[in-house]
Amino acid sequence: MAQGKKPEWYTMDNAGILYSALQREEYSAVYRFSAVLTETVDPEALKRAVGECMPRFPGFAVKVKKGAFWYYFEPNDAPGPPVLPDVSNPCQPMRFTENGGWLIRFYYYEKRVSLEVFHSLSDGAGALVFFRTVLSAYLREVGHDMPYAGQGLLDLREPPLKEEREDAYARYAGRRALRSPMPAKAYQNRGTAERFYTLNVTMGFLPLDKLREVARGLGVTVTEYLTAVLMKVLIDKQRREKPVRERPVALAIPVNLRSWFPSGTLRNFILTLRPCIDPSLGEYAFEDVLNYVHHYLRLEQDKAKMRGVFTRNVRFQRSRLLAVIPVFLKNPIMALSYRLAGVRPYSATYTNPGAFQVPHEMRPFIEHMEVILGQATDPRPHAASISYGNVMEITFAGTQREADTEREFFRFLVRSGIPVQISSNRKEAR
Repeated sequence: MAQGKKPEWYTMDNAGILYSALQREEYSAVYRFSAVLTETVDPEALKRAVGECMPRFPGFAVKVKKGAFWYYFEPNDAPGPPVLPDVSNPCQPMRFTENGGWLIRFYYYEKRVSLEVFHSLSDGAGALVFFRTVLSAYLREVGHDMPYAGQGLLDLREPPLKEEREDAYARYAGRRALRSPMPAKAYQNRGTAERFYTLNVTMGFLPLDKLREVARGLGVTVTEYLTAVLMKVLIDKQRREKPVRERPVALAIPVNLRSWFPSGTLRNFILTLRPCIDPSLGEYAFEDVLNYVHHYLRLEQDKAKMRGVFTRNVRFQRSRLLAVIPVFLKNPIMALSYRLAGVRPYSATYTNPGAFQVPHEMRPFIEHMEVILGQATDPRPHAASISYGNVMEITFAGTQREADTEREFFRFLVRSGIPVQISSNRKEAR
């Protein structure tokens, strides 16, 4: 940067503002993607690959700055981002003053390469473009002939494109915002809190072809099937607890909006759907839950309706009244709003970014993929899945001591004829 020149900066999208305001020690708006390779990772080659990629991805080379009225991003010229040996508790909160202010972290362990991303920067789709490009550069560094473009890679020989950093929410916001009432409080599925910072992670590895066979036999997609399984597990779990009053069971299901609103943005561009069943109304067999989820997800993925929902969020961000409220007053307001609208109405989150696609030259060097969501505001598990080749990996991660949610989920799959191999960082089964 030239002497005396003001640093470049740019505003956050509405999701970025929210996650920046919420980030604290008790909540981690961080997620992790991992690639398990066929060869042991060379840390120095990985550092070179990351360094080669950063100029092509300026949206990931930033730090959070706290202004008088809003958080914003500023280019990060500190050395990095960090490339470190892996840790036992992944997805730790991003502390804005540590590691040079970097909002991404790379880790390595034996054959595993991991990328952790602060959610203010990007959603899973954008982060996977970045990760895929880094993996390609790494494989090139260790001597393999890899392409520079194609199958979701960004060409490192080309300059960044303006649309890769666009606020797609603002671009596609419509004239009318869709208003909706505050959702009812859902079953919270809380457990016993572990000591700080302990993130219990349980992964299940499934043959994707068998999972698809079971889902297609029921006339649904893999995402619909797994969503219904998780909802049924939570419905049955609440009933076993014999509460005085049964609460609705609701999931937060992020949807990638790029399928309806074309955009090359690497920033956040998702919307959360809320399938919800009230078990106090009566008994729900799995077939009933599956039928509901199947039709709900298809009905709610309506382009006009989804535009109305995120238009409401954009208008809230642009509110003139909100603009003049100092950030130190905004933070508690946004935290309360998130608790009421983003925590209480949900029993868990389940996200499935789908299949990790790579150029055919990369395929022989990747065994499987993994994904982890950071700790929730409460001690309860969230779920995520990703597939590569014929391996579907499903993760439950949370700060709760109990493992009954994930245990019953994977038992359900096994009883349905889907073999599951389990891996966990838990010291003992509970």
